[in-house]
Amino acid sequence: MSGGSRHLARQAAVQALYQWDLTEQAPEDILHHFIQGHDMDDTDQAYFHTLVYEVPLYHQELNARLLPHIDRDLDSVDPVERAILRIGTYELEYKQDVPTKVIINEAVELAKTFGSDHSYKFVNGVLDKVATELRPAGRSQSTSVETANG
Repeated sequence: MSGGSRHLARQAAVQALYQWDLTEQAPEDILHHFIQGHDMDDTDQAYFHTLVYEVPLYHQELNARLLPHIDRDLDSVDPVERAILRIGTYELEYKQDVPTKVIINEAVELAKTFGSDHSYKFVNGVLDKVATELRPAGRSQSTSVETANG
């Protein structure tokens, strides 16, 4: 699979998981409606399905990984940022075949695309700390973006 198709899968997953977070609809329903309403031809659909099913399945564990690195309650984090952080944390924990740098760079790009002006700094800072905890040996400097925890 090309990197672009996984990138598109992550973009679609942010939108689907945002919807899941706000509506608490079943992931199957969100997937069905999302695929019906979007052009998914160039998207790694298997990866998209994995993210949309697995992130809700493991969201409590993902939240527990994130909380020590966020200076406020997770419910007060913007839902778009929450979706991106959960995807990044899921990949760091469960997708060992994806390099840490790729995961964090992708999350930063998603935050630039979907988040507010400074979301990418917050996302980068939190995921860098999660990566240090989950992948201490394989960690490299993810980006040159200044880290921020808030």
